[in-house]
Amino acid sequence: MPARREARVEDVHEIAMGMPHVTVVKGRGENPVFQVGGKSFIFFRNPRPDAVDPVTRERYSDVIVFWVDSEAEKEALVQDPDSPFFTTAHFNGHMSVLLRGSHIGELSRDELAEVIQDAWLCRASPKRAADWLKSRGLAE
Repeated sequence: MPARREARVEDVHEIAMGMPHVTVVKGRGENPVFQVGGKSFIFFRNPRPDAVDPVTRERYSDVIVFWVDSEAEKEALVQDPDSPFFTTAHFNGHMSVLLRGSHIGELSRDELAEVIQDAWLCRASPKRAADWLKSRGLAE
């Protein structure tokens, strides 16, 4: 069994770009926004007042946003005490979870890949999603 490798921020870029039909556009502050069919599925967020250190009140500068398929999936990720994912009031009603780049190593690379693939799947067109799943032997 191969050793568990901790995820790195560079893995986000590599895995996301490995998905089909992905483009990268520059968001605010020139941060990358990964899209499929013109729909964002991951973006690197600028420091914002809703995501701050509870002690220093300093804005987090390393927040990555991942789309999720449902409110239930979001809640499962953010309520798991062993999960590094979180949300803020700003994202209430938005199907996404947040992850600090400095905490990405709490995930394995395989776990990160699954989150990225799921983000892509929930934003890709039904045909693209079905084709990708079929190519992986996960659908007929």
